Amino acid sequence: MNILVVEDDRTIASGLTYSLQQEGYGTILCHTAADAEKKIREQHDAIGLCLLDLSLPDGSGYDLCALVKEQGDIPVIFLTAFDDEVNVVMGLDMGADDYITKPFRVRELQSRINSVLRRYQRDSQPKTAIRIGDVQVDTANGKVHKGPDEILLTALEYRLLLIFANHLGQVLTRAQLLDRIWDVGGDFVNDNTLTVYIKRLREKLEDDPQQPTLIKTVRGMGYKAGD
Repeated sequence: MNILVVEDDRTIASGLTYSLQQEGYGTILCHTAADAEKKIREQHDAIGLCLLDLSLPDGSGYDLCALVKEQGDIPVIFLTAFDDEVNVVMGLDMGADDYITKPFRVRELQSRINSVLRRYQRDSQPKTAIRIGDVQVDTANGKVHKGPDEILLTALEYRLLLIFANHLGQVLTRAQLLDRIWDVGGDFVNDNTLTVYIKRLREKLEDDPQQPTLIKTVRGMGYKAGD
């Protein structure tokens, strides 16, 4: 899942995005309201949660929150300085889901994120169809289509694709993929086997397996499906 981080203090922003990435999140970082507004309008489908600083050099987190809520039901957590706390009620009335006062501990922020996401998961219906480019995963029937054609996958190939489909835009390390395959299937999968199955998925799903666009390699980090 991608988290939009809007924070003008570059030191705080750098530490925050690093911590979120260590927790497995993708991040979209903006230092100004103008840049954030552009990202919200152009990439709202790829944003799973927003962390918005209330005070920005060229605008306000309130305005960005209103824009986010216009684009869709995307959770928003405000990042506030201590003196801003008295004004955060306005943001909550506008639809923000929570706020956290700076300075804060990473574990506290992670707890707030988890709490907000759990509320949204309870309120939302589970997806039965997930799209990666022109590939559609029908989770209700366990089928995969590329355009009009059904793609036949082995059980392990399907489980691996489902992991990518449920983490669109998020970089997954090899260790994370191996852990998730083990958790889902209960079977031992080693590193070499993972390489083989990613290669097979690309051969079945990519237009050009040598230049993959659906399941991309992020050098030194892992793999990412989607944008």
